[in-house]
Amino acid sequence: MPWWPAGYARDAEGRAFEIAVGAVLTQNTNWNNVEKALANLHAANVLDATRILDLDDETLAELIRPSGFFRIKTRRLRAMTEAWQGAGRLEGLQARPTNDLRDWLLGIHGVGFETADDILLYALERPVWVIDAYTRRLFHRLGFPETAARKYDLLAGDLLTHTREPTAARLARWHGLIVEHAKTHCRVKPSCDGCPLLERCEYGVRTDRTGDRQAR
Repeated sequence: MPWWPAGYARDAEGRAFEIAVGAVLTQNTNWNNVEKALANLHAANVLDATRILDLDDETLAELIRPSGFFRIKTRRLRAMTEAWQGAGRLEGLQARPTNDLRDWLLGIHGVGFETADDILLYALERPVWVIDAYTRRLFHRLGFPETAARKYDLLAGDLLTHTREPTAARLARWHGLIVEHAKTHCRVKPSCDGCPLLERCEYGVRTDRTGDRQAR
């Protein structure tokens, strides 16, 4: 699956679980901090569902400390890992339909819409739109503020309905491109020079005329 970093896994189960762990740890932080936490788990040889569950809370919390909010995330990571094990790991989860999987994920402590869809798209390879702050910012600046402000499920559902051939690989690639574009150009304080969407961007065109490119 394109874009989502998962560098330690050597098989499908390991990759899927590593992605799920990363999806929990990336809440309210940036990916650089998540990479440090994943590196700690890998160095301790515990980047595995069974081994994480064998850890006490203090040890797990210390390993994931770089991701921030580490005590909260310890509880959330343990809850996700217990659910993963109880559902039969990757093999058991792959047997479920997408809607059932999403309901199951949303029933896990600390898993919200974005985290659930990250896991669905990247770990379980199901065709869903991930709606994050980057996606909303891009829609807003392109000139679709009402779309950007829609409730998560409504926006994700509409985008999926209007996507031609919405395969998981295509949606993962698009989401990855949105994230990379937002990091490079469509930042909180935008960097419009060289932006490939500048001529189609309401914000970029308007601010180019005024010479004032400040963040909305």
